Amino acid sequence: MTGRSIDGKAIAAGVRAGVAAAVKALPGQPALAVVLVGDDPASQVYVASKGKATIEAGMRSVEIKLPADTTEAELIARVTALSADPEIDGILVQLPLPKHISEPNVLAALDPLKDVDGLTERSAGKLVLGKPGLRPCTPVGCVILAKTERPDLTGANVVVIGRSILVGKPAALLFLEQNASVTIAHSKTRDLKMVCRGADILVAAVGRPEMVRGDWIRPGAIVIDVGTNRVPAPEKGEGKTKLVGDVAFAEAIQVAAAVSPSPGGVGPMTIACLLRNTVLAACARRGWAVPEQLDQG
Repeated sequence: MTGRSIDGKAIAAGVRAGVAAAVKALPGQPALAVVLVGDDPASQVYVASKGKATIEAGMRSVEIKLPADTTEAELIARVTALSADPEIDGILVQLPLPKHISEPNVLAALDPLKDVDGLTERSAGKLVLGKPGLRPCTPVGCVILAKTERPDLTGANVVVIGRSILVGKPAALLFLEQNASVTIAHSKTRDLKMVCRGADILVAAVGRPEMVRGDWIRPGAIVIDVGTNRVPAPEKGEGKTKLVGDVAFAEAIQVAAAVSPSPGGVGPMTIACLLRNTVLAACARRGWAVPEQLDQG
């Protein structure tokens, strides 16, 4: 018997519908600003999709596109100006930035109240301390996907492969908030395969194509695949590529109770949670009550 494929697109659509309903109930229109530096094709696609989703949710989208040779000082000045702009509720600086620009320096210029990606030091500190605040979008999406399969995560053994500040560490903390028992695994973990086999919920966020094989997974586990890797696809023609996750999906689905595919799993949830964060940021900044239509997750 094969497991279920977790439909991230459908679950994200539900979150976005709740956001759109919440926006209609607000006394004003929230605004999200996305800053893109350079012409990286993948980043351009991400920014365009975020802008489209923002407008569809009834919010105002502000896209700021800067050339690749923009200096760090110029970018910080733009972020500082957006932070001071009372008409902007959320700011997202599309990562990665060109190598000559320090991401920590840019994030330090961002108003934490507008940090809808939850990446500033203050946002991270609030997460560690368990204080209310804006949480990173992708890790929140992972928790929501896991809870669609197992609504009560109390006591669940969760293994997160990856210790990045973008996904791994915040995901571990968010699962801890759900009263799960969490292990953070990484490239230096001894007997990684056996560590993963002890997981009720396995989150793969390591950035290695199909690293997690079927025999890494405990039968009946829930697998959340965060990875998005472009690999050669000769079956499509010479020079063609395709996207795959960190999990060998075809093998995993034969063992696990449920697996989120990549693409089509965590990705749609990231954008949905970004929209949700923008509404929460607007309410916090402007003193609006959070509409009951907005699922607090």
